[in-house]
Amino acid sequence: MDSASLIELEGRMRIIEDKLAIYELIAAHPPSADTGSADYTLSVYREDGVFDRGPKLDGARGAADIAAFIQRPEHREAIEGGLAHVTGLPLIDLRGDAATVTSYLMIVHLDHQGSPRELANHGVSTGYRIHRAVVNRWELERRDGRWTIARRTLLPVDGSDEHQQLLRRGLSDLFALS
Repeated sequence: MDSASLIELEGRMRIIEDKLAIYELIAAHPPSADTGSADYTLSVYREDGVFDRGPKLDGARGAADIAAFIQRPEHREAIEGGLAHVTGLPLIDLRGDAATVTSYLMIVHLDHQGSPRELANHGVSTGYRIHRAVVNRWELERRDGRWTIARRTLLPVDGSDEHQQLLRRGLSDLFALS
């Protein structure tokens, strides 16, 4: 293999490794939120990171304040009530030491008011309820060899132009669409 081919191969491997690390970072969010793991949140957000939940919900600035979200008594109550964050496969726009990730997230919880139903080979359940679906935009930076979250914006999937724009930005960033 000549040196140009080796350099190309190394570049392609770096992209694969970066995308895998980013997939793992995004995939770890639901288990960390559903267990109240503030340590995880502190380890992945930049010290000056931003958590923007849109105009109708409070947000936070700084890793410590962002981690405090999942330490709230209300969040613990949601966990104990059967909270589950369910994500879709993220769309990653990788640009060297910066990346933008666009993804969906559903907040699901055990439906304590549902009627018990049996499903063959799976037992009885009152079912689950989708509480909310959101669009996420994760702005990441590589620092000291690892990916960190600089900013996370999430908006409800409510038919508004704002959430549609967040989705369009993810597509246009990656595919150079207008």
